[in-house]
Amino acid sequence: MTKDLLGRHKAVLPDWLALYYDNPLEITHGEGRHVWDAEGNKYLDFFGGILTTMTVHALPEVTKAVSEQAGRILHSSTLYLNRPMVELAERVAQLSGIPDARVFFTTSGTEANDTALLLATSYRRSNQILAMRNSYHGRSFSAVGITGNRGWSPTSLSPLQTLYVHGGVRTRGPYAHLSDAEFIAACVADLKDLLGHVRPPAALIAEPVQGVGGFTSPPDGLYAAFREVLAERGVLWIADEVQTGWGRTGDHFWGWQAHGQNGPPDILTFAKGIGNGSSIGGVVARADIMNCLDSNSISTFGGTQITMAAGLANLTYLLEHDLQGNARRVGGLLIERLRAAAAKHPGVREVRGRGLMIGVELVKPGTDEADPQAASAVLEAAREGGLLIGKGGGHDTSALRIAPPLSLTVAEAEEGAAILERALASTQ
Repeated sequence: MTKDLLGRHKAVLPDWLALYYDNPLEITHGEGRHVWDAEGNKYLDFFGGILTTMTVHALPEVTKAVSEQAGRILHSSTLYLNRPMVELAERVAQLSGIPDARVFFTTSGTEANDTALLLATSYRRSNQILAMRNSYHGRSFSAVGITGNRGWSPTSLSPLQTLYVHGGVRTRGPYAHLSDAEFIAACVADLKDLLGHVRPPAALIAEPVQGVGGFTSPPDGLYAAFREVLAERGVLWIADEVQTGWGRTGDHFWGWQAHGQNGPPDILTFAKGIGNGSSIGGVVARADIMNCLDSNSISTFGGTQITMAAGLANLTYLLEHDLQGNARRVGGLLIERLRAAAAKHPGVREVRGRGLMIGVELVKPGTDEADPQAASAVLEAAREGGLLIGKGGGHDTSALRIAPPLSLTVAEAEEGAAILERALASTQ
């Protein structure tokens, strides 16, 4: 059945549509932190549909909310008043930390970032954007154009002029040997030097933790230091929270809060986990920025009633069950467990991350050279052991990405770590 489906997939879908595994997997259903494939195999899910299944698979509260909303109306567009959209916007605005916030819903993180770029460039009357090296912001034409990761940017054509800044990767690059304070100072000096050569850009867009880049991050406070420099020149700060939002990092509800000493971002984008699998993305911005567009607009599917019902139910569950706190507690245990396992394997360069957003970077033993073949081999071995994980990384895809639902239990964390340790051992 799976081979037949793979043949049909290849016959009608693009060659560049990536699939995991030598024998791709069809996931048919899920429950809690587990999923099952078409052959009936059960897996512990440590990737959650690319960080999208934020609470649990088949969360009854979401299922009930979606079912009840579907029995009333699925969709009407933004041309009509929409109670679930207003209710979710009110909650997101309050949680965002942005004063006088306005919220615009989209169907994906890509579209959210695209909208943020439209707002920033319109507000600032500039098409110049600062982005971070090793970044990823989506697959639309403008989002690909600012992505600082060659493996996910198929074209150099762009409607924007992009300048790339140091700082998103703490342990690689020209400043890796410095202390955290020295690292921040060097990156700020580099930013100031760059800004001295160009007209003031529209905005800096940055992921607090780089997702596709392999869950890399700067020292806490870097973007606060950047914000001080940018604010002097009127340059906006866009925090791409598509992967880091909703408490995944454990320590904070939003990733930007680790860099909040000089206030919140001007624009915040979100998606993935809020819908727990439903297609929800969005942008939060100060009213003067959000309202700067001088033409009408709508969203046919952004904020549609059924996805808003899912988002409201999922967010309520997340907050009432303190899943941010669970991510901090269980994630901390999981990171330490993985670091202990990694110490036995010379091919593991680093275990990094915070909360339930963990990267394991692989290199060729005895070198600092990325080893994408090893990452693929561990991905396969983990699947054979009953564990689904992801992968990513900058110049080469050599980092394992671990991001389970935020309700992960201690027992499941131990189980997943044991499977991953055996997978590492089997490939070295």
